[in-house]
Amino acid sequence: MEKVLLVFTGGTIGMKFDPATGGAVPALSGAELIDHDPELKELAELEILEFGRYPGPHMNLQRIWSVSELLRRELQRPDLAGAIVTHGTDTLEETAYLLDLRHTSEKPVAVVGAMRTVTEPGFDGPANLSAAIRTVIRPDARGQGVFVVLNQMIHAASEATKTDTQQLETFQSPVFGPLGLVDVDRVIFGRRLIERAVIVTDCLEPRVDLVKMCAGSDSRFIDYARESGAHGIVIEGTGRGNVPPEAVAGIQRAIDAGLPVVIATRCAHGRVLDTYGYEGSGHDLRLRGVILAGTLNAVKARIRLMLALGKTQDLSEVRELMEGGAY
Repeated sequence: MEKVLLVFTGGTIGMKFDPATGGAVPALSGAELIDHDPELKELAELEILEFGRYPGPHMNLQRIWSVSELLRRELQRPDLAGAIVTHGTDTLEETAYLLDLRHTSEKPVAVVGAMRTVTEPGFDGPANLSAAIRTVIRPDARGQGVFVVLNQMIHAASEATKTDTQQLETFQSPVFGPLGLVDVDRVIFGRRLIERAVIVTDCLEPRVDLVKMCAGSDSRFIDYARESGAHGIVIEGTGRGNVPPEAVAGIQRAIDAGLPVVIATRCAHGRVLDTYGYEGSGHDLRLRGVILAGTLNAVKARIRLMLALGKTQDLSEVRELMEGGAY
């Protein structure tokens, strides 16, 4: 029987309804979660590490980094086939992507959560855990980095995003689709990533701000980010990576101050590209020195920029780390 490390950080998967607060709160430990469905122990030898009982919004950058360091250390052990991390779904995609960007082991990692608590009908935690365990012990899962596994679907950490506030199928890979699925009799990989970005760094730069664009947006929040000490800025633009003309001056001021500015899109599908030539368009921003995020959504682009700036302050190197090895 393969041995799998289960890092329990909490999330809805370990919550129960609390009459005193009128809502779901952290309740179960990792061991108690596994005991809830003893059949999970028949899939692999599970070594449980109780990291914490944090809701998704409570997983800050320091905690995410600690999980990454923990995995990098523990996966060097020859007795482990892989690892699973439980996580609250609200910020799961950010943690999974940071783990993936720092993941150099051939051993697979699956990040898993739940959309229903243990006290709700149809609690999906055990099924998601089962799918994650079965995924990481598969020989063909090796060398593919970090997965997000929920609702029987296997997603690449770089592509998965939460798309619905409550539905079980909330995690999707909008641009390219899932890597595979977990069926009753086997784990099926339909595709593999051709490229997977890795940034080898011993630290990250937490002072990276994210500013969302909408009709009528101007430079105020961009200027505030620069003036208050941001070391990098991610802009969630419209369409192909465009911004209103009133925001251009603030972006230019940030670039002139030596800050890397990355443009992503608020669209669920597609990639940013310098298609248009008007003021504030992707092409205009590109000529000014803005970095294009490819298919990464804004929150993932922010994570990647944090790691890139943790590795180097050279803007040309930061650009290469942001745009190289990505779609």
